[in-house]
Amino acid sequence: MPEAIQLTRSSNGISDKVKQLIPDGNLSACLTCGTCTSGCPATGLMDMDPRKFLRMAVFGLDRELERHPWVWACTMCNRCYDACPMKLNIPQLIFYLRSQWPREERPKGILGSCDHHVRSRGGAMGVPLEDFQFTVEDVAEECREQEGFEELTVDLDREGAYFALNQNSREPVTEPDELMPLWKILHKVGADWTYYSDMWGGENYCMFLADDASWEKIVRAQAEHIDKLGCKVFLNTECGHSFYAVWAGLQRFNIPHKFEFRSIVEYYARWIREGKLPVTSGWNTTGIKFTVQDPCNVVRKSLGDRFADDLRYVVKQVVGEENFVEMAPNKSNNFCCGGGGGALQAGYTDERRQYGKTKFDQIQATGANYVVTPCHNCHAQIEDMAHAHGGDYYTVHLWTLICLSMGILGENERTYLGPDLAEYGL
Repeated sequence: MPEAIQLTRSSNGISDKVKQLIPDGNLSACLTCGTCTSGCPATGLMDMDPRKFLRMAVFGLDRELERHPWVWACTMCNRCYDACPMKLNIPQLIFYLRSQWPREERPKGILGSCDHHVRSRGGAMGVPLEDFQFTVEDVAEECREQEGFEELTVDLDREGAYFALNQNSREPVTEPDELMPLWKILHKVGADWTYYSDMWGGENYCMFLADDASWEKIVRAQAEHIDKLGCKVFLNTECGHSFYAVWAGLQRFNIPHKFEFRSIVEYYARWIREGKLPVTSGWNTTGIKFTVQDPCNVVRKSLGDRFADDLRYVVKQVVGEENFVEMAPNKSNNFCCGGGGGALQAGYTDERRQYGKTKFDQIQATGANYVVTPCHNCHAQIEDMAHAHGGDYYTVHLWTLICLSMGILGENERTYLGPDLAEYGL
């Protein structure tokens, strides 16, 4: 049980400042109903919960809040904000307090990822552009050796391409074979696409660091470069936080742009409906069960249930509607897995895994063999949950299942498949 708050009031103005940041809610209007806390997987971590945190801000306990590490355990998933009857934006309070930490005292993992991205003008791993380009060209050559993809092309900075595609730096740096299923899909539908070179990494840990200047620098550079190329659509790959970083950044910093910003999952659904992506569920003859993780950043915090519906449509077409199992709750009301908000890089591993136990139990209750995770942070966290808590499921990208269903998944593109599917179709 959380301990009672000891009132040693010493206000440095956090309450007043947060009121300026939250035009849609007055902190003093909190009903202390506990709705925020009852639905938050971070409740109890570090002897803290959303209601207690908010009440401490209202009471002016700034000294106790201004360096409280719970701000790095909370993922700012917005579940408390959506549930609050008074619409008090607790995640905005968390973000503000993160920003008040001296920069050098913020979690080293998040800080390093942010600085690597800005310095390299690539991604969070600090990979130079020439290394990214070499990897892409090398893997594309390998992909062209597979039957049916002899004419596959992968461009960088091609002017006039319809789509400008980002890429989480995890693939080219640590698992380059995971690039191929995505490219195969784009090739099959005849997409006119190119990678862009400036800030090409999809991730944005500067947002998690609450470093507005660096967050803006990355998104503004992306927008300016893509507009210079003349691309019509900035296409985000399977990653919730990279989507939200751009989606929110364009609005927060009033960044002018001429392109549409879209998620590739929306296009998966469109291409299937248009017959351009000939997926089938006929391969799943043994009733292998699948569920989906709804990434907070691209569902609850940005696109809403229309994205969740597209996600489910694609999965059902690929694995069979009878083989899809919902988590409960789901879509915009789904629980955060605990991998967002920079938690994977924050250094609080035990707390992150405790946070994720809610999601783990949710997954186990479905009985599903696989969890489809169209988000890199969700993927890493949910896979880690299986190891930490003894789960019996596998965590898989959507692009893997799409290519599996079409019979075009290569031998080296099956890292995340279990033994029941590791050799299917070879």
